[in-house]
Amino acid sequence: MAKVELKHMHKSFGQVDIIKDVNLTIEHGEFCVLVGPSGCGKSTLLRMIAGLENVSRGDLVIDGEIVNAVDPVQRGIAMVFQSYALYPHMTVEDNMGFSLKMAGQKKSEIKRRISAAAEILQLTHLLSRKPSQLSGGQRQRVAIGRAIVRNPKVFLFDEPLSNLDAELRVSMRVEIAKLHMELGNTMIYVTHDQTEAMTLADKIVVLRAGRIEQVGAPLHLYDDPDNLFVAGFIGSPKMNFMSAEASGPCAVRLPDATELAIPSLSNELTVGQKITVGIRPEHLKGRDAANLTLSVTVDVVEHLGTTTFAYARTAFGQALTAQLGDEREVRSGDRFDLQFSAADLRLFDSSGLRMR
Repeated sequence: MAKVELKHMHKSFGQVDIIKDVNLTIEHGEFCVLVGPSGCGKSTLLRMIAGLENVSRGDLVIDGEIVNAVDPVQRGIAMVFQSYALYPHMTVEDNMGFSLKMAGQKKSEIKRRISAAAEILQLTHLLSRKPSQLSGGQRQRVAIGRAIVRNPKVFLFDEPLSNLDAELRVSMRVEIAKLHMELGNTMIYVTHDQTEAMTLADKIVVLRAGRIEQVGAPLHLYDDPDNLFVAGFIGSPKMNFMSAEASGPCAVRLPDATELAIPSLSNELTVGQKITVGIRPEHLKGRDAANLTLSVTVDVVEHLGTTTFAYARTAFGQALTAQLGDEREVRSGDRFDLQFSAADLRLFDSSGLRMR
C-alpha cells in the first residue's frame, strides 16, 4: 500500500493547460475514483501518476517520495488499461508472468505469484489457454492478474470495463470490489460510469476542465454537492433543476408563481435574487403526503419493474424526472401533482455555488 499525493500539479501541451493546479491526497489502501465529462483530464491525470505523461509543474509524491523524474517501472505502480493488451500468441500464464520474466525474476517466484493471482481471480483452470479462447471478462481478469503479480504499491485502472457488455460489467465490478477488499492496495480508477463510481469508491474526485470540483465519499457528493455541476453530474438520472427567484428571506417563487418555503439558510435570501432549485428524482413522489406540490404533465414513462421513471413537464415548460417506485398505472399524457418536501431541495446561486 502507498499514500499518493498530488501537489499543485499542472499539465500543459504547448499553450493548452489540461490539468490546472490539482491538489489531492489518496490515503493508504483507499479506492479513489476519478470521474468527469469527456475531456476533463481524468485519464491524463492517471497517466501522469503512472509516469506516461510528464508533470509540467508541481509534485507527485508516492509513499513519501517525489517521483516526477522517476521512471514508470520504478514507481511501484501497475496499470490496467481499457483494452486488454494481451499477447495473442502467449498463454494466460505467460501473459501474466511476462513482466516478471523481463525483470529477471526466478522461475519459481514467477510461478508462485502467477498461482496466487490466478487463485484470487479464478483463472487457475485457464492458465494454459490463449486470449482468443477467453471471453471478454476473462481477458480483463487476465489483464488485472498481470498487474497483481507485480505486487504494486498502487493499482491504476483506466476505464477497464468500458469494452464489456452490461452483464459482464456488473460481474467484473463485483470482482474488482472483492479484489480491493482482499488485497488492500491503494487503487485509483478512472471511469465515466456513474454506477461504477458510486459502488466502488471510498472517495470520488469530480473533475471539470482540468480542475477538481469536489472530493468526497459517494453518498456525501450525492446528498451534499458543492455546486450545480457536481449536483448535475453525480446521480443517474441527474438532479432536476428549476429556475426561481427569492420571494422572501426563506422562500422562493417558481415561474408559475408557486411559492416554496425552504429551510433556513446561513445567509438569508434577498427578494428578487435569482436562484436555481434542485431536487433528486426520487424525492418527487406521486402519492406520498408532503408539504409541497408541483403540477406536471407526463411526456414519457419508463417501467423498469420495481421502479417507474416519469419524464414530465411543468406548466411553465420545465422538464422534470420523477422516480415513482413501482407505480405502473402512470401513462403518457397524465396530469397530476408531484409531492415533495422542502428539506429535499438544494439551492444554488447565480454563479452555480451551493447555498446552505
